Amino acid sequence: MAAASPVSFDDVRAAAARLRGIAHRTPVLTSRTLNSAVGAEVFIKCENFQRVGAFKFRGAYNAAAQLSPEQLAKGIAAYSSGNHAQATALAARELGTSAVILMPEDAPRSKLAATAGYGAEVVTYDRYAQDRTALGEALAEDRGLALIPPYDHPHVIAGQGTAALELLEDTGALDALLVPVGGGGLIAGSATAAKALHPGIRVIGVEPEAGDDTRLSLASGARVTIPVPRTIADGQALATPGEITFPINQRLVDAVSVVSDEEIVHAMRFAFERLKIVLEPSGASALAALMAGRVDNPPRRIGVIASGGNIDTERFAGLIAR
Repeated sequence: MAAASPVSFDDVRAAAARLRGIAHRTPVLTSRTLNSAVGAEVFIKCENFQRVGAFKFRGAYNAAAQLSPEQLAKGIAAYSSGNHAQATALAARELGTSAVILMPEDAPRSKLAATAGYGAEVVTYDRYAQDRTALGEALAEDRGLALIPPYDHPHVIAGQGTAALELLEDTGALDALLVPVGGGGLIAGSATAAKALHPGIRVIGVEPEAGDDTRLSLASGARVTIPVPRTIADGQALATPGEITFPINQRLVDAVSVVSDEEIVHAMRFAFERLKIVLEPSGASALAALMAGRVDNPPRRIGVIASGGNIDTERFAGLIAR
């Protein structure tokens, strides 16, 4: 008998109620130019308009809001390359507590500055030489803080799933859903919601070519660890899928496609010029897969989660001018 999933559709719906009036209900964009180019009706869920500029606020707040008053009084901790860092810092501020965030030394400057700007204490580390999970756990234990990981937590996963829940409430049934994959929290939550609402929907993950740990893991049937990826999609530069997210994705995700950095930049440029939105590389990867023809048997109606838009003007200009 299969073990029960740590995240249910009821958990996603409870998270949606908890986030109501706190998180933004982000818009869904369409484009005739895009539809014509890919031969499908495309609906883009714009999480770049979410608070902190990315979907991560959904999961961070959902997890933090369920801590006891006693734990909130002590504070919370997180580790992240940027978006979850900002999300946890803002969630802490919203709930009247403090946050300490472990971030890589080479995290985008805009993300470091924004995290500190929300009132968090930032501690840096070397992502290529140090283990952020071990460092984060030690930091939380030493200071008595509640650790909210970026993806490998049932409350975080349920919160992230509200993005797909909203999309499907707005669009009705879709044939497929494209979701960026880093640690797997967004796609695990999204697949939980999508498959509960429409069991026949295809859920397709998208990873950068240099960081295809989830694709390899699904193919092998077990979690695979790769060298820390070097890709412009810093939010997807992970070495192994999550311990909690991976079994969910094994059960619910139909396929994982990969895209090159160049294809991601092309999608960022298209989003800016034709959709009039700014996407960071990780936020554009699912759109990139669709535009580059990386989706087999393209469906008639397809949802795309644009997961974030946190990128400074200098880096954005440099990338799209390449």
